[in-house]
Amino acid sequence: MKLAEAVIKLREGYPRWGKDKLVILLRREGIASPASTVGRILKKLKERGVLKKPLPNHISARKSQRQRPYAVRKSKDYVVKEQGDIVEVDTLDVRPLPGVAVKHFTARDIISRWDVLEAYTRAISHTAAAFIDTLLPRMPFPIKPIQVDRGAEFQDTFKRECQRRSIKLFVLPPYLPKFNGHVERTQRTHTEEFYEVTATSFEMAELTQALLEWERIYNTVYDLTRHWDTSLHRNFWSTINKIRERRKYY
Repeated sequence: MKLAEAVIKLREGYPRWGKDKLVILLRREGIASPASTVGRILKKLKERGVLKKPLPNHISARKSQRQRPYAVRKSKDYVVKEQGDIVEVDTLDVRPLPGVAVKHFTARDIISRWDVLEAYTRAISHTAAAFIDTLLPRMPFPIKPIQVDRGAEFQDTFKRECQRRSIKLFVLPPYLPKFNGHVERTQRTHTEEFYEVTATSFEMAELTQALLEWERIYNTVYDLTRHWDTSLHRNFWSTINKIRERRKYY
């Protein structure tokens, strides 16, 4: 009887343990008994209804399934054919005057070479997400994917905003900015031909207007001096008219 009472007491404390583990606990309490005897006691106690299965509290200990990240690398099979098939986005830290820092965002469509420019005081994921609001209406064609590097500004809020708008997001492999070479090169152009020669005071409101005017000139005049694909050149002024209607640039 003493052995049965000890088994009941231990089993109440460890409701999922069987005879082999309970034998070890019994020995610690000075009760020596073979595992087979403890097993028979457990069986009889279950048959009499003394021992019942413990009620689970429905705690899930399964590992949460990791969701596939929204930003992925561009597949080798992805073919760029039309305007909007790839829009590269990058940031540039511009320091035109002592104590003045401008976080410049550029988006470039690699087929039409159409740029959208905007300046902010900070380059964080919230401002990158806000840049999407600037980018979409000022690109004269739908944007399919955006391609960015692994900068902190293109994390969190920016990714969620792309996902909310159903814009594909391609992210570059680590340490390979050359894969965003189109926008990297145009960043140098905007630095040398706008920031280094502009007469703006770099107050954000004035800079925004000056940058918007430079964007208009760059997209509608500057690129006329470059070689264009014939089909793109035929559609150039229809593209400009779309911009006029949607943004009233002129």
